[in-house]
Amino acid sequence: MIQLPALGALAGLDPGLGKCGLVRTDSSRRRIEASLVVSPDEAWQRLNAWIPGFGISALVLGNGTGSTAWLERLQPLCPVLLVEERGSTLAARPRYWQLHPARGWRRLLPLGLRQPPRPWDDVVAQLLLERALGYRLDHPCQPGGLAPNA
Repeated sequence: MIQLPALGALAGLDPGLGKCGLVRTDSSRRRIEASLVVSPDEAWQRLNAWIPGFGISALVLGNGTGSTAWLERLQPLCPVLLVEERGSTLAARPRYWQLHPARGWRRLLPLGLRQPPRPWDDVVAQLLLERALGYRLDHPCQPGGLAPNA
């Protein structure tokens, strides 16, 4: 198991067969700069651009579905830290509602009954990064989320 390098931006990946959650921090590792739910092919393309383009010093990868194949592809590009993914999807649902407060009739539902209106794999990737770092990251949430080209 690797240790995270002391400096540089990080990426987090929640791998999946049909979609992946992908996030990127700033170089101080305090803030999420990009947050996406994309296909595995697009996640691969983004990572290939982010690693050199944004100085990604390491990638935090959930050890769930498809992680072995991702690990083999990513290790030549940058250090990869595998983190336990168990329970992360369930834990990410309340965090989704913290980042994207419910509006309209949804805010009347108890938190346990709220289902996000979109996939929240990006929030899972953020939680995986936070598990590795040991602290919560700031997330500049805006209506509609972060720009996908960030």
